[in-house]
Amino acid sequence: MNEGSVASQPMDQPHKMRSKLLFFVVLLTLLGAAIIRSSITTSLDSFTYDEAYHIGAGAVHIQTGDFRLNPEQPPLTKVWVGSYVSLLGFQVSPLRPFADKEDERGFVEIDTYQNNDPFVVQTRARTAMFALNGLLLFFFGLAVRSVFGDVPSMGAVLFLAIDPTVAAHLPVVMTDLPVALASGIAALASARAFQTWKPLNLIAAALGLGVALSAKHSGIITLVAITLIGSIVAVLFSGGAIFAMRLRRLAAVGAIVIGGIVVLWAFYAFQFHEAPGTSEETFNRPLADKISDVRSPVYRTALNAVALSHAFPRAYVWGLADTIRAGVEGRAIQVRAFGHVYYAKAPFYFFPGIVAAKLPIGLLLLSLIGAGFLAARKLPPEYFMPAACLAGFSAIFLFFLIRGSSYAGVRHALPLFPLMAVLGAFAIAVAARKRTRLLGGTVALSLLGALVSALPQMRPWEYFNEMAGGAANGYLYFNDEGVDLSQRIGEAANYYHRELEPIGEIPFLAYFSNATDRKARGMDWVGREPLRDAARYEPEMITGTFLIGANELGETMWWDVGRSFRGTEPAGRMGNIFVFRGTFPRPTAMRARSMFYRSIFTKIYTNEPDIAAGIEGIESSLAMDDSFFFVALELGNQYLKLGRRDDALRAYKLSYERAPTSDSIYDLLRDQIQRLETEPLENIPMVRNPGIE
Repeated sequence: MNEGSVASQPMDQPHKMRSKLLFFVVLLTLLGAAIIRSSITTSLDSFTYDEAYHIGAGAVHIQTGDFRLNPEQPPLTKVWVGSYVSLLGFQVSPLRPFADKEDERGFVEIDTYQNNDPFVVQTRARTAMFALNGLLLFFFGLAVRSVFGDVPSMGAVLFLAIDPTVAAHLPVVMTDLPVALASGIAALASARAFQTWKPLNLIAAALGLGVALSAKHSGIITLVAITLIGSIVAVLFSGGAIFAMRLRRLAAVGAIVIGGIVVLWAFYAFQFHEAPGTSEETFNRPLADKISDVRSPVYRTALNAVALSHAFPRAYVWGLADTIRAGVEGRAIQVRAFGHVYYAKAPFYFFPGIVAAKLPIGLLLLSLIGAGFLAARKLPPEYFMPAACLAGFSAIFLFFLIRGSSYAGVRHALPLFPLMAVLGAFAIAVAARKRTRLLGGTVALSLLGALVSALPQMRPWEYFNEMAGGAANGYLYFNDEGVDLSQRIGEAANYYHRELEPIGEIPFLAYFSNATDRKARGMDWVGREPLRDAARYEPEMITGTFLIGANELGETMWWDVGRSFRGTEPAGRMGNIFVFRGTFPRPTAMRARSMFYRSIFTKIYTNEPDIAAGIEGIESSLAMDDSFFFVALELGNQYLKLGRRDDALRAYKLSYERAPTSDSIYDLLRDQIQRLETEPLENIPMVRNPGIE
């Protein structure tokens, strides 16, 4: 079999054809096995929290050409799935103005969960995503082959096919795996282009970059990395090339970037405005306000420049502002990392640590062996430049990850996986070439250990390796969206129908999930009907059945929902959702949280707001539990809106007392209080609540 650069012996034409045929047979077999394994192990999964939103928005994109919905995500995944479900009859509602993101999200989710059959939609969406991610895995394999040869290509795809996190993401309508694979393709295709500077290789690099940009806004990092790496190669590593040649190569790097941006525009049908037929903004919140939410003046200036220059579609700029605000500057969310709780951002070693915790130990060992061979120059010399390009891209991406928020966990770290896969493939390729007992045995045992650890894992989203507590105990040390993203709500609904509904019992529910999804499943829970259920929270001790998400059970900075249940043996468990039955201290935080979100999303951020009723609900929430700073912050905003200076001051001061001093929100609240004490109310804007991003 051809091993690319590793093989030095020329082969006759029939041998080459057999080798190529064998390569594609093995590659397609690995892809098929990966999809079948993922289909089986994710069969218990419900929609993640965001999928219905993406699917409905994508269907609107396809059927109307309107990109106002869900602009915080670029179109690739949405239009791919939206095309498929629309072809099979997905019904969309006429568009209307939206008050904010949750109003828009609710509108789209009603289409997915109520106006269509959500269970049929999920089946179709999974089929579409298996096809999309399968294609991206295929092209990733070809990209690896183009620079490293057959065996490393098959080894890299095998690595990703074994990994549980990749298996978990293969069928979901989300952007993380597509941008990871597309960025890996772009980095490797660019490396090939920087080796040859041939037009076809430059076009391939531009296409890869364009798909990455169209998959997720973090594709901008891919653009930055390719620009930097390409410029360095063109200027510093062009050997004896004359100055004019170096300029031409710099221009070629620019052509890759411009080509990638053209591909991005193509996904928006080359329209700058989000809604066809009008230049008026139709977003759920004006772009200028969205940019003003960004705290960094450098980022604000850059966003305004991009918007004014029309360098990107307006919907893309809106989403980029949202990404910077939530993903870079941080959301009002707490993260458990290595057993400790942090606000918004975990320590700098979080993302390398979460990759190490999520990869099976056998795969991690393979990557370390491959990295050792690369560092020791034990690989063919022609491997070094493309490996350095891929490593450089990963280092730049990791730099931005470390500076950003940690709430998404391994989801946002997936673009590091192509490098890990290629390093692991190096170990496999060297073992196949040298055939020494020690190295071959080590690689074989590593692969076997990875298979034993990973393949039996149902619910692979919840997988952690044995060093991190395994799937059973990983939640004790980590609490982010790589632990759970509402996939267990279908199992919870089945438990309700099987165990509780026949005896007329309504459970208490503390599990991050979508109320529209729960209603579509015919599930009832305490709090679904506020007037009916208010009395359930009155006793000091409450008897009943409680369905609690694993991420609620650890100690927290605010809204400590799990306090009443920690140390109690659960009556049952479905992945990362626990069942507690018996008598427990009143879970006040559960009630306070539910009341707050119900108040703001049904009374304030809606087409027909009732500010007085919203304030009443927030005040009631604070009376029960005032530990979370952004509840009081929202109260201050609403009082400011009504011109009630003293009440706004009281609320903002309470928020300031509770706010994390490590975050810029602390300084914003201090400044807001000072302005309220000295300036006319009409001059003072509200403070955008980081808890509703």
